[in-house]
Amino acid sequence: QVQLVESGGGLVQAGGSLRLSCAASGRTISSYVTGWFRQALGKEREFVAAMDRSGRLTSYADSAKGRFIISKDNTKNTVYLQMNSLKPEDTAVYYCAADQNNVVFITHDFGSWGQGTQVTVSS
Repeated sequence: QVQLVESGGGLVQAGGSLRLSCAASGRTISSYVTGWFRQALGKEREFVAAMDRSGRLTSYADSAKGRFIISKDNTKNTVYLQMNSLKPEDTAVYYCAADQNNVVFITHDFGSWGQGTQVTVSS
């Protein structure tokens, strides 16, 4: 089973940028659908972005489209979420996820999850 460890969270001012990293181990991430989710205080976890197994297809929540980019480096076995033009409403714990089934790109029913990293955007 793949293990995921996230890093890169922190405090940033509105309008700034941040890149989150998710280091995978135990399996090669090149064989997995990957995704990012977030959960703000008092709110449900919500979908942010996903990438299919080939790495050629991506999808984004409307709130992330045009501002966030999901990518991966197979040589480093790491998934990234580049976040630009950050807003206070982006404040949340961000989780990366992975699954071997390509259908998860659509269903978002991921089997493996990271521990999360806090992102705080100040106004």
